[in-house]
Amino acid sequence: MPAYVINDMEITDPVVFDQYRLLSPPTVAQYGGRFLVRGGAVHPQEGDWQPRRLVVLEFPDLAQAEAWLASPEYAPARRLRQASARSRLIVVEGLDAQPAASVAPAAGSAG
Repeated sequence: MPAYVINDMEITDPVVFDQYRLLSPPTVAQYGGRFLVRGGAVHPQEGDWQPRRLVVLEFPDLAQAEAWLASPEYAPARRLRQASARSRLIVVEGLDAQPAASVAPAAGSAG
């Protein structure tokens, strides 16, 4: 089942962060990942969460996501990210692909 790396970050050094932006995508691809969200406009709807820059990566499974985060290929980029941004980062397992009808919310459900 897929896994997702979700990072809510605040960029503190844009010059260094630009270097990170160049280094990280090839390492994501090397581990079978892809960007789903990469800093687009955020429109909070409920609660008090106000992400600064939201990034969502999808990997084939939890093992690949965690392997990428700990990899020697990603390490130089990770150091740049840590030096140029404050991150709140999680890895979460997704769902196996299911037909659309089987994932519809129950009546009266808000998600």
